Amino acid sequence: MENQNVDKSRRRFLTAAATVVGGSGAVAVAVPFVATMTPSAKTKAIGAPVEVDISELQPGERIIQKWRGKPVWILRRTKEMLADIESQNTEVSDPGSDSSAQPNYAQNEFRALNEEYLVVIGICTHLGCSPNYVTKDSESPPASDWKGGFFCPCHGSRFDLAGRVYKGVPAPNNLVVPPYKFLTPTTLLIGEDSEVA
Repeated sequence: MENQNVDKSRRRFLTAAATVVGGSGAVAVAVPFVATMTPSAKTKAIGAPVEVDISELQPGERIIQKWRGKPVWILRRTKEMLADIESQNTEVSDPGSDSSAQPNYAQNEFRALNEEYLVVIGICTHLGCSPNYVTKDSESPPASDWKGGFFCPCHGSRFDLAGRVYKGVPAPNNLVVPPYKFLTPTTLLIGEDSEVA
């Protein structure tokens, strides 16, 4: 026979207490699990945009900045270098960068937001080697009519001073242009697109 004198207030209290304790336990277990899914500060920093001061960069010089674990080359081109780029349109595979990876604002002959500065990821599009920067007056140019650019000694791929790949080399595409913008005339931000289209 059932006891008709059930203390309903006590039952409600025990049910509420059990729910609170169970909920607290679930939260205590979930917090560390969810925390492992968020990237660490180090991981966030690797992919974060990087500011680069180019105020000391002289015409003809290149600096290298690491972004997302990759070398980004920033080359300040001279007027002569820009003229050499224009003269090589028939020698490169993709002169207008129609089938290469770059933001829309760099899909042009100079592959740049500002033609004076080339910003490319310094990794060959063939097998991922890092080409050398070889100037026009180098002692051992990779070609007799070399006007300066980048040469990958691993398999012989060559790129001009706009990072455009020459015809007849193993690399299939131009060097990749990362997203970037100018914060000031002498400060670049690599990893964030310019508003200019």
